[in-house]
Amino acid sequence: MNIFLINDKALSKGDKVQLGISYFLQATLIVAIFYFIYHQDWVNTFLTSGIFILTSLPALFRKSYKVRLPVELDFIVILFIYAALFLGEVHGYYTKFWWWDILLHASSGILFGIAGFLLVYILNQEKKVRLHLKPFFIGLFSFAFANALGVLWEIFEFAMDSFFSLNMQKSGLVDTMWDLIVNVLGSSFIAVFGYFYSKSNASFVKNLVNHVVRKKILFWKP
Repeated sequence: MNIFLINDKALSKGDKVQLGISYFLQATLIVAIFYFIYHQDWVNTFLTSGIFILTSLPALFRKSYKVRLPVELDFIVILFIYAALFLGEVHGYYTKFWWWDILLHASSGILFGIAGFLLVYILNQEKKVRLHLKPFFIGLFSFAFANALGVLWEIFEFAMDSFFSLNMQKSGLVDTMWDLIVNVLGSSFIAVFGYFYSKSNASFVKNLVNHVVRKKILFWKP
């Protein structure tokens, strides 16, 4: 199975637009890598190469495990990593724009919260899975899921600063705490949203879940 899905006839125009943007961002990373190599900027060469590998994880996972992941996953993962690491760290957007860090961590809390909510909501509706969580625990899971990923991200920043003498944490503890606080606020919003909509069984959630279910992980034959 080809990891490049742009020619897949099953994709909608919206899916192809998302993939096109994803591939374009990855192409700019490749150009940047050669630019840094030419100027012998080995730190940025290493960072940008690592960023490119991270953005390739959905495609590598799809190829290795013979699964077809939702196009939205590629788009969100690549966009977030590109904005957080390439624009934020390599191009210094964190210092150029004071709101850049706040925007990314707030949006990550929301996006990861949505991912956690959809994951447990779909499992909750699946008859083959013996999982029957009440609305409160669905909201709690989405909150915990988003903040667990947020903590892992802060550990990643600390590790990069410790081992490679970077400055991802900026002001250290203060930066870490504000990142976690903003992440908590974003994920709390989704947790409350998930609770009330799960409790009311609203049609909006049904439509959103049905959209994901149609594109959820589909196992392909080798």
